[in-house]
Amino acid sequence: MIVVDANILIRAVLGKKVRALLRRYVGTCEFVAPVLVFREARENLPHILRRRSFALDTGLASLDSICGLVSFIEPKTCGLLESRARKRLFLRDDDDWPIVATALLVNYPIWIEDTDFFGCGVATWTSDRVEIYLAQSAA
Repeated sequence: MIVVDANILIRAVLGKKVRALLRRYVGTCEFVAPVLVFREARENLPHILRRRSFALDTGLASLDSICGLVSFIEPKTCGLLESRARKRLFLRDDDDWPIVATALLVNYPIWIEDTDFFGCGVATWTSDRVEIYLAQSAA
């Protein structure tokens, strides 16, 4: 199991590598995320698609398809660990607490492309190395 961030969903729409990893491991590794991640990806994707001259309807349909591979955790469930997650994100983007709360809840790492969660006490994996973790989880 691994917690996915919004940027992973967006990368899955825009590129091949992340989408291929999600599809390859969906049967053997569970992908989870707070509902906020889907909302964030859906909110940011149209701007990114327009900037890259991608078809909006095709991109959003792809996002919906990819999100079908992810189990979403309801805000009420994440809220149980909100205080702990916010403390770990002190002086960082406070809006990201549901991702850390989800990782704490399921006790699994976060798949992300930036350093937003480094040092918050939760393991993180980036796309260039996440297959190491996914292959071990699948075994």
